[in-house]
Order: sequence, then structure tokens, then C-alpha cells
Amino acid sequence: MILLLALLTLQQTDLVVINARIYTADANRPVVEALAVRDGRIACVGSARAALALAGPRTERLDLAGRTVIPGIVDAHAHLLGLGQALRTVDLVGTRSFDDVVARVAERARTARPGEWIRGRGWDQNDWADTRFPVHAALSRAVPNHPVYLTRVDGHAAVVNAKALELAQVTAATADPAGGRFIRDSAGTPTGVLIDAAQGVVSRVIPPASRAELREQTLVAIAELNRWGLTGIHDAGVGAEGISVYEELARAGRYSLRNYVMIRSNDSTLDAFMRRGPQVGLYGGRLWVRAIKLSADGALGSRGAALLEPYADEAGNTGLITTPMDRVKSVAVRALRAGFQLNVHAIGDRANRLVLDQFEAALREVPVADHRFRIEHAQILHYQDIPRFAQLDVIPSMQGSHQSSDMYWVPNRIGWARSLGAYAWRSLLNTGVVIPNGSDLPVEAANPLISFHAFVTRQDADNYPAGGWFGDQRTTRQEALLSMTLWPAYAAFVEQESGTLTAGKYADFVVLDRDIMTVAPEEILGTRVVMTVLGGRAVYKYEAPGAAR
Repeated sequence: MILLLALLTLQQTDLVVINARIYTADANRPVVEALAVRDGRIACVGSARAALALAGPRTERLDLAGRTVIPGIVDAHAHLLGLGQALRTVDLVGTRSFDDVVARVAERARTARPGEWIRGRGWDQNDWADTRFPVHAALSRAVPNHPVYLTRVDGHAAVVNAKALELAQVTAATADPAGGRFIRDSAGTPTGVLIDAAQGVVSRVIPPASRAELREQTLVAIAELNRWGLTGIHDAGVGAEGISVYEELARAGRYSLRNYVMIRSNDSTLDAFMRRGPQVGLYGGRLWVRAIKLSADGALGSRGAALLEPYADEAGNTGLITTPMDRVKSVAVRALRAGFQLNVHAIGDRANRLVLDQFEAALREVPVADHRFRIEHAQILHYQDIPRFAQLDVIPSMQGSHQSSDMYWVPNRIGWARSLGAYAWRSLLNTGVVIPNGSDLPVEAANPLISFHAFVTRQDADNYPAGGWFGDQRTTRQEALLSMTLWPAYAAFVEQESGTLTAGKYADFVVLDRDIMTVAPEEILGTRVVMTVLGGRAVYKYEAPGAAR
């Protein structure tokens, strides 16, 4: 009898969730009413009877009163340290003019230490009445004694003041670096706007964040992600120091996130991690280090995306190639031989075509069946290149929120004809590929339902435009759900461990206050995350304002 009780105790689950509408993202059993968790993994999905049959005296019972549950949400293209830094710098998102930007920076300067660098992020000249790039003069007058570095919303441009240019020794005689340019006035003098590689000429003189600052940035960013229902991200480009901080926090049990890390691709970092080999599911499934990140071009908003034909609103400019294509191929070959995945940022149609060419050449040299190479963003595609993703088994990793943010000005940049190949989700899905969804945070807001809503509607938060922007490119709600659950898992080689609420997989799930699979489209963005659960443990719970603690 004692032995029987001991066996029953060992078999009992830690948690049962009942009275819920649970979307599993598993085609074999897509909707259930209950699940059970044991040792951080799903023990059972199905009926309340089945889940409660596994409960014991120590099992926590969670009655959700009919609320909706979905698998843990994964942002397939994010920048964790970028979010942490953004949460600690001047927030320029939503500024309506350069004067607004200057005012926010001047306010911060009043409390800054003498000579301290002031950093900010989030400005977008496309949101201003004057959509031209700014000139630093007003910023330099308002903040003359602090160097200022303000990153554009897409991370591919910055505006700096005269003090920052002085410290970086940038003058009219400074040549544009390969893969970048200084915006200049009619006399050839830099205006303070730095495009792509030109950012590095100034940012190299900014004192690097200390290890303590990196730890703090990581922790505040993870807490913010958990608040929005995110249990995982694909971290697009992290250096050795950042990865070391992640490992330190994960070893200490302070890392409530599953992070599929893409290594920032300088040679010394690559050499070190390739010697170490692919790292899978470290520290209880918190870290994977088996992917590499390269960038082939800039961004569309700053006219750095590499296009096959010139920009419609800047004659003669076809954008920037930021990484030589022979390097893309050489890194691809190294990755294939070492068992690493290669993920390349490509936004413009020229960049996408060139990267696909290099992937094809590398795969001829080192044939690998299941490589799962990715193009990050794949925003503007020539119609001839859309089928090549499926033909080469390349995954287009795209961000729904970019479409709903960019649609107002994309036709001005590239004209209506090329806009037909912009954010072409339906066209790509019809070829048989999957599309892992994301936000590119902090470029876009952390809320993953913005991208879910964009996939479903091709509209913004105000339901504009009617019928959606190129509405024939919309996805179904089931595809949108898969795009932030199972498809990111597949894109990270972890579909056997996560991505669906299936027995044996990680018990990562999110409780929502409304059913995003059935509510009217205009109600999706009003959904609140009630609880975020990682490995069967709540890492976020919503507390109503004024609720007793």
C-alpha cells in the first residue's frame, strides 16, 4: 500500500488547467478544454476528466472560467538587448516632428551627468509633416555639451549632434564607409544623419555598456516580453559579451525566456562559437546558440534597402549592400559544414535575390537536406524570386507589424507595381513555405498581437484601410496562430520540443481574456494577456489597477 501511494505521488501532475478554450496549434487535436503539466512539460491535453485523473493532493488546479489559452508566443525576430536599452533611453516613438525629438532630448539633458552621452531611439521622419531627414543644427543648439546619438526606428539610421560628430572626428572630408553613407548638405558637410555602416563611425566612440548594465537591460527586457505573452524569441544578432550575460543569468535561474540566439557575425566571434559547436537547449531549455546573423542591406524607411531599380522618391539611389556577397556565401558554406543555421537580413528585392543566389551556390558546394537557412524580413520581393524560397528550402522570417506600420509610405518609396511584392505572405505561403512571425522589437512594439492582427487583416489599429492593404495577401487566423507558435519552433529546429500544446512538449502557454480566433477582427488588439506560463510556472500575471496584493 505504501509503495502504491508512492507511485501515485510520483505520477501526479504539478498543474491542471480546466474550464478553458485551449487552442493547441496541433492539427491532431486543435481545440481542447484542459491540460496537465508535470516537471515543466505537458503531460496531457484533452478533456477535464483526463486532466483531473492525473491530479493528486499536491496538484495545483487552475480553473480559467472559459478563458482562451494558446501556446507560448515566440517572436521570431527580436533584439533583446536592444529592447533593454530602449527601455533605458529617450523614447522617441510617436514623435510628430524633429522639434518634438529635440524637446525630449533637451529634457533628458537637464538631468544628465556632465559630458554624458544621451541616447534615444524610435524617431521616424515618415511620421512628420516634413518627411525629409533632419539636420542636426536645432539639436546641437539645444544640447551643445552632451554628445547625442538617436537611432531611427528601424535601427538602420541615426541622427547625431555636433558634439558627437566632433568626438568621432567626422567632417566634410570624411569618406562614406562601405555599406553606408553620411547625408550631406549642398556644401558636402554632414547633416548629422548616418545611414547603415556610417552609424558605426560614430557609435564606436560611445563607451560600451558595462556587464552590470547588460544584465539589467536583459532582465528588464525579459520582464517586458513576459508581460506581452512571449515565452520565446529568436534574438537577431548578439555578440559574445551579450551571450555570456545570458548564460550567467540562465545558470542563476533568472532567465524566464527561451532564446534562440543568432550570433553576430564578426570573424573572431564566429570562430569561437564554431569551435564550441552548436549549443542546444542549455540551462533547462533557456538558450540555443546554433544560428548566425548577417545583414545584406539596409532598411526601406531610410532608403538603404537594396533595390533592383532606383527608389521612386530618390532618383539614382538603389540602396546599399552592407555585406559583400562573397562573404555571405563563405559564411553559408562554413555554417553548412559546422551544423549551424545562417539567417540573413534582406529587405530590398535586389538584396533578397542576391542572398538567394548565395544560398543556392553554397548548397551546391555543401549539399545539406535540412539546413533551414532563413532570410530575415524578405519585405520586398520580385515575383520571379517568390518560388525560390520553397525551391531552396529557405524560410522567409517576416514581421507582420512592419506591414501595418510601413504601408502608408511604401508606395512612395518603390511605386505601386513593386508594392505588389511587399510583405507577400499569401504568395509565399501558397508555394509551401512557412512564415515565422515577429516584431523586430524594439523597431516595433513588443505586443505580438499587432503582428497577428496584421497577418489576418493587413490593417492598422484603426482598421485602415478597408479590406486591408493589398488584402489578397492576408492569412487565415490559424496560419497567424501557427506563425507565432509552431512555425517559429520549426525555424529554430525545436518543433519536437515546443510550438504546440502536445504531450511531451514544454508547458509554455498564454492565457488571454478574449478568443483571438473568433472575435471580430477589430477586437483582436484589445486582448489582454492574463497570464504567461513558462515550463508550467507563471512568469507573468495581470493585476488589475488597485487590486489587493
